[in-house]
Amino acid sequence: MARRPTIKDIARQAGVSESAVSFALNDRPGVSQDTRARIRRVAEELGWQPNSAARALSGERSGAVGLVLARPAHTLGVESFFLQLVSGIQEVLSAARTALLFQVVEDIEAECAVYRRWWAERRVDGVLVVDPRTNDPRPALLEQLALPAVTIGEAAPTDDIGAGAVAGSGAGRAPAGTLSSVRADDARAMAQVLDHLHALGHRRITHIAGLPGLAHTVRRMESLRTEAARRGLGPDQVRSVVTDYSDAEGAAATRRVLAEPLPPTALVYDNDVMAVAGSAVAAELGIPVPGRLSIVAWDDSALCRVTHPRLTALVRDTAGFGRLAAEELLAVLAGSPPGIRISEQPRLEPRESTAPPPAHTES
Repeated sequence: MARRPTIKDIARQAGVSESAVSFALNDRPGVSQDTRARIRRVAEELGWQPNSAARALSGERSGAVGLVLARPAHTLGVESFFLQLVSGIQEVLSAARTALLFQVVEDIEAECAVYRRWWAERRVDGVLVVDPRTNDPRPALLEQLALPAVTIGEAAPTDDIGAGAVAGSGAGRAPAGTLSSVRADDARAMAQVLDHLHALGHRRITHIAGLPGLAHTVRRMESLRTEAARRGLGPDQVRSVVTDYSDAEGAAATRRVLAEPLPPTALVYDNDVMAVAGSAVAAELGIPVPGRLSIVAWDDSALCRVTHPRLTALVRDTAGFGRLAAEELLAVLAGSPPGIRISEQPRLEPRESTAPPPAHTES
């Protein structure tokens, strides 16, 4: 096995002392610019990398940030959202030469245990926290540990922008307590969906929602009820049913609601995978889409665009969402105060899966 180059190796080849190498590689005064440049050139030629354990013991940054997903593992393999989110995160971290430490766990309790271990071992400089929960224990724990964090996916009411939050990729600061956040406007997104379906003539709409403990699931369900009430539609006409985000539960929920005596004429799914599964169930049952059933997917993806008929979907820059979160965390680690960033507003892309319901169904 090849031996890793050491500071002693760099000092020998550069013709300087080990202390000079330490000063140069750690951006400390004590060596000239020419000597610093020579030492760094030699270090790069030798393939030297800092020892993260030694840096942690010395109180320096580890050069890594953490991301823990407390989701059923079987729901992650086919869901495009997290792949795109991590892609955006990694794009920013890679440019900053910062590593991403990623772990999947069973539940929030296990996630909190990971944070405690990472903090004790100084494995990460900060963390990205996804899937905000109702009664979420994680913010308090992270504040207690003084571990810098950015929560991804909190609510983004209009008031946030007025309070100084930054939309898109801006770099302004906004009050955010001790943790930063990147926020999404699920309420406006749901309003777009209801506007579209209501304008087509749909009055019986079912929302096939995700995990009930997630804050964004609750927000979408509440927004659905609010938007329905604004249009004079009651809970007997417009409602939500919860799932675990998987294609299996999405399909099962679709079967149940379509078997009801007065089935919905439109279904809104909380992700692309469930929407495609629901479309397949409709085809199996002989229910034409969009002839008798309209379908909307919350997140657009290649699946929505290659399914026949192509699915109407909310289009948003999920990778951009990840980039915002990573940029915010790096800014905090560089010394900026915690802030709030607002993600780009999704837009509804009408496609062939939505149309007016048959006249007799909404009489």
